[in-house]
Amino acid sequence: MIRVLIADDQDMVRTGFRMIVDASEDMEVVADVADGIDAVSKARELRPDVCLLDIRMPGMDGLEVTRHLAGPGVADPLKVVVVTTFDLDEYVHSALTGGASGFLLKDAGPALLLEAIRAAARGDALVSPQITVRLLQHFADAPADDAPTVEEPAEPLTARELDVVRAAARGHTNTEIGEELFLSLSTVKTHLAAVQNKIGARNRVEIAAWAWRSGIVAD
Repeated sequence: MIRVLIADDQDMVRTGFRMIVDASEDMEVVADVADGIDAVSKARELRPDVCLLDIRMPGMDGLEVTRHLAGPGVADPLKVVVVTTFDLDEYVHSALTGGASGFLLKDAGPALLLEAIRAAARGDALVSPQITVRLLQHFADAPADDAPTVEEPAEPLTARELDVVRAAARGHTNTEIGEELFLSLSTVKTHLAAVQNKIGARNRVEIAAWAWRSGIVAD
């Protein structure tokens, strides 16, 4: 079972998300909270597989909660998906640089919400290709101290690893990468893990951001 924590200051949103999640056979809600401080406390106590966080919450907003749970310096980061009504570049950028694995709009619908939770649990892509590409292009021009910090690889990436990185940077899921490059799902994951180690990235979002900033991905 995928264990999910929901944090949103609106009762109706929490109730709706809980109904959607609990109706799925492969996941369950372990807690729902109305403010950011409780979100951090409950997440650290329960260690859910995925945290769904709203941005605008009392006590501590979702972006700050994200930094506490998944940001740089967190020894054992949790998987965070920011779910909001606001499709603003500054919010998405702040969420991803703060350690979030992805960004989802509340009007995306139940099916996409469940897909995002499952993707987060398996370490796959969580942001729609359109938003991913738009935001990662912003990373390409971001100041060094504003973008996720990754290293230049001590060991060069192989040609196949570069192919996988380019596809990931364009917002493709592991399954889509495998289909495009004729690779098994496990091979795609192996390549991404190798790249992650080589450049010191924390997740696939940082891999993609590094690819855009390094010029590996053509516009």
